[in-house]
Amino acid sequence: MKAILSDIHANIAAIDAVMKDIRSHGISDENIICLGDIVGYGPDPVECVDIAMNFRTNLMGNHDEAVVFEPMGFNIRALTAIRWTKHKLEPGLLSFANKKRIQFLKDLKITHREEGVMFVHGSPRQPTTEYILRGDVEDANLGRNENKMKEICAKFDSVLCVAHTHIPCVIEQIPDSAAPTGFRYIYKSDKDLNYEFCPEPGKKYILNDGAVGQPRDGDPRACYVLWDGDTYRWVRLEYDFRKTMDKIYKIKELDDYNADRLEIGA
Repeated sequence: MKAILSDIHANIAAIDAVMKDIRSHGISDENIICLGDIVGYGPDPVECVDIAMNFRTNLMGNHDEAVVFEPMGFNIRALTAIRWTKHKLEPGLLSFANKKRIQFLKDLKITHREEGVMFVHGSPRQPTTEYILRGDVEDANLGRNENKMKEICAKFDSVLCVAHTHIPCVIEQIPDSAAPTGFRYIYKSDKDLNYEFCPEPGKKYILNDGAVGQPRDGDPRACYVLWDGDTYRWVRLEYDFRKTMDKIYKIKELDDYNADRLEIGA
């Protein structure tokens, strides 16, 4: 059994709850795959990086990338949080630990493959920055982007696991000789029940694991995926988001909205 998680976003209360649940399934750090965005938005970047450094596989998210390189394309709330995070992780003259943290973020991979599955934060076309959105697979009148989806599906064999949107979902590619290749949503966020999915051989799927530290599907619970090599199971967990909210409110460099959204899962 392995755990797939992402978008911790410097929220120690959320990742602590997830790690406790992961351990209850007998999963060690050697079987954890993190799809990026360890930092950004939240008040606990140091603590969250220290946890992630123990995972066997870590990928680079756009916020991780922005903290160690140059931030581009961020709104003001995200940008100010990145600048504050940079300051928190500055090595300084006596901080060997921060030097290790910064080097860890710089060295993050952008893609990973195992057991026939491709893992990436955004998309195979733009690993750290491109979103795969519901609008990309909806009716053409609502913004469907068939060319984008076809290009993405051409880059993996059967299953692609992504993050970045903070919204759990399964997208299936539907081959149809009588019409252009289509796509459909099988699952998007379920507030009441954990969701299990087993891919069918010969088909292609895109799975989003949701978000640990900042869900955006109207459900404030932390989200991650259990994977046994065949079946993917989304797990939703209660955690003390108010503790994280209170920390954010006390840091003037972090926008209060970064706290408010945790309560509503937005």
